[in-house]
Amino acid sequence: MAYKVKKYPFLNSNEFEFTYIGKNGAKGEERGKKEKATPEQMAAQNQWQRVKNVRRILKWNFKEDDLWCTLKHPRGTRLPLGVIKKEMRDFLGRMRKAYKKLGAVFKFVYRMEIGKRGGIHIHILVNRVNENHATDKLVKACWLYGSVYFTDIEEEGGMEGLAVYLVKQPDEEVEKQLSMFPEEDRKQLIKYSCSRNLIRMEPEVKEYSHWTMRKILDVAGEIKPTEGYYVDKSSIKQGINPYTGYSYLYYTEYRINKVPWEDVA
Repeated sequence: MAYKVKKYPFLNSNEFEFTYIGKNGAKGEERGKKEKATPEQMAAQNQWQRVKNVRRILKWNFKEDDLWCTLKHPRGTRLPLGVIKKEMRDFLGRMRKAYKKLGAVFKFVYRMEIGKRGGIHIHILVNRVNENHATDKLVKACWLYGSVYFTDIEEEGGMEGLAVYLVKQPDEEVEKQLSMFPEEDRKQLIKYSCSRNLIRMEPEVKEYSHWTMRKILDVAGEIKPTEGYYVDKSSIKQGINPYTGYSYLYYTEYRINKVPWEDVA
């Protein structure tokens, strides 16, 4: 076999990954020079993979008009992490009950963050109940400990931007703040949490032997999209992985006429 294609299907888009399989590459394809990755390069590669995984989870479970919320305490509040975790459990419990009463399923992804003054706040993505209920008012009613702010998902860079935020690594300033917490608390403050009911799908995988990766890369600028879709040219990434020496091609196509989320069975 020469290469495999992974297709990740979403409601209004598909993501494709073309990569080699096997150790020797394809007939007629010369393997590029392989380099040894530095720790920094490996960290960047792993971070990129985390962003991809989380972005896909978000795209499978949420839509553009769902709510990206910031849950805050009154200014100057400094609570132990254990107290905040209990508040979150109670908040999520109230949200589940409210959604259930309305005949809806509650989904969420959140991450705690330390502010510049050392206080902890929470960023959380929740799905809307439906068009007939004001989900923002419901969130405010269930968060009993302070204020709630809402930001448009597109203003945050869409699902890609949210994924980058949810898995971001602490910078030097945040590391200083984290140093004041016990080790177990630090772990809680650098990772995201999500509801157990989130959908995760395996990609559709096909293997081919009649084309080499070089032939594919030669026509990468003229990729033929699936009928009813168009290829986002800015999403096309191609080249040779410097750590494996093998060619790759990634791109995303979008549905021309979007299917409303409500039409999904």
